[in-house]
Amino acid sequence: MFSGKRKKYKQLEDQELLSSYRDSGASEVIGEFYRRYGHLVMGTAMKYLKNQFDAEDLVMNLFEKLPGKLKSHNIQHFKSWLYMVTKNECLMLLRKKGRVTAELTKELEASDELELTIKKEEQLNALEEAIDDLKEEQQSCIKLFYLESRSYQEISALLQLDLKKVKSAIQNGKRNLKLNLEGRNEFETDF
Repeated sequence: MFSGKRKKYKQLEDQELLSSYRDSGASEVIGEFYRRYGHLVMGTAMKYLKNQFDAEDLVMNLFEKLPGKLKSHNIQHFKSWLYMVTKNECLMLLRKKGRVTAELTKELEASDELELTIKKEEQLNALEEAIDDLKEEQQSCIKLFYLESRSYQEISALLQLDLKKVKSAIQNGKRNLKLNLEGRNEFETDF
């Protein structure tokens, strides 16, 4: 029976696995997350703690706390979220032991910059996908207007469209992009 559940959970994406856990509370889901990401949590713990025993304890404690955290947090990207939780747990342990150094502080700042870059990359990918989902006319007008900084008149001439049609395509395209991106929960839009 368990191997059937294992196969079922193994097939699911992280978001589907999260939903399944929220619906059922099945401990096998936590086991699946451990199989997928336990080694990454351990690697992160080793990076910060530089002590295998402390890192192993942290991994076990984190996965013991995970059921409560999964139910109480709105998680959009599990892997990124788990990394942040791991990093925060490491920092709390280091502070508790009085081992936060200037070198570690610099590492953390660099890590935060990398995380921000990764988040921006994910947002750009989502934006590209959302643009590709637009109707062809809206897609062309949006790309020319926002990505190539073309004027309404230039777009009208390039696409051989009436000026009002260009303005309408851009306005409707912006609205559709906003709806698409909000539906993906990728980021807040300021169009």
